[in-house]
Amino acid sequence: MSETILTTRSNTFFNYGDLSWDVVAELPRDTPLVLPLGSGYNLDLLADQLSNPPRIGLLPAFPFGWRGSGLEVPDHVFMQYIVNLLDSLRDDGFSRVYCLAPQGFDPQSFFIGGHSSSILRLANPSQNAPAFQLPQDSERNKVILIPIGHTEQHGYHLPLSVDTIIIEAIAKGTVTLMPTRSWPMPAMPYGVSTHRSSFAATLNAGGRAFEDFWLAVIDVLVSRGFDRFYLMSGHGGNSSFLVNIVKYAGERHRRIFCATAYLHTSGKIGAEALNKYRTSKIGGMGHAGELETSYLLHLRPDLCQMERVVDETDFVATPDYYMDWIEGGALIANPPWDDDTKTGAYGAGSHATAEKGRLWLEAAINEKADHVEQIHEQHERREKRRNEGYGLWGKNPSRN
Repeated sequence: MSETILTTRSNTFFNYGDLSWDVVAELPRDTPLVLPLGSGYNLDLLADQLSNPPRIGLLPAFPFGWRGSGLEVPDHVFMQYIVNLLDSLRDDGFSRVYCLAPQGFDPQSFFIGGHSSSILRLANPSQNAPAFQLPQDSERNKVILIPIGHTEQHGYHLPLSVDTIIIEAIAKGTVTLMPTRSWPMPAMPYGVSTHRSSFAATLNAGGRAFEDFWLAVIDVLVSRGFDRFYLMSGHGGNSSFLVNIVKYAGERHRRIFCATAYLHTSGKIGAEALNKYRTSKIGGMGHAGELETSYLLHLRPDLCQMERVVDETDFVATPDYYMDWIEGGALIANPPWDDDTKTGAYGAGSHATAEKGRLWLEAAINEKADHVEQIHEQHERREKRRNEGYGLWGKNPSRN
């Protein structure tokens, strides 16, 4: 794999998400790393602001959340998410870490006081565009798909952006299959990694900040009349926090249906496809293994370095705790990743093929489409009961 390079004048930008973790580990710690809010910035002007260093890393763009982004959450909720991501980079030793924001971006003073030097501001073309909202009000009565990936290490052979690439493709495929039944939010490239310190380059939004942010997103959408949501995760570390969000949202907004699932390609349809086409044994699909590598060989072969694959399946397993894509056993735990892997991979990436990736993507899309239909059915049947005065709804029809 050759990293994606964006060159303007004499300055060279690289996409952080295209790198493998060991490449990030070798970067000079004074390399500027920039997290953009949205896209469309003039990179020449950005280089000037940074005094034209030889290399500048651009992280995946944060898609929404700030004023003017199309979907705004409270400043303190939004900024805590951003601060945690920047702190992940600082924890890895990087000394020049920035958030690139549109001119006029001015969050509440609690952030400005301690972090103003971390914010760069440039004009953004979207500032001159007509006001817009995510999603448009015309998309009401559809299931709003909320794909959440991550930026984290995936061994030597895969880039940091694996989880986002996969879940974005699944969400887009689902909407292509069901355009009148679903609508996709822009994919979020940042989630939660409680194992962040084990290998370089992994970011962490923080569990509480993650929950606060996504609950605020649901709050905004519910206030605009949306009532069906599917939080779709491409990263296992998000899953337990998404369950909490679903529970909070269901209690706070009693006439919506908000759902999540542990991971893509892991329900009834996905599990059948995994078993049908896999060639690795249990343990071969834990992380950066046969499944995720196959997906990337199908979706972004240019970002795969198959000559660098290292199969690692020596997970410390017992009958009630072992790792595969569909994890097994009754125990839930979170031991250090470096107990079980030397390279960051849990699995057998050498078994991957692009054809398996195509077949598993097809299964994942069909699985999500089935979930979309079930969300619609759940919401419609429940609303019918409510409107007919079922149980306590009949005694207090104003319950919301």
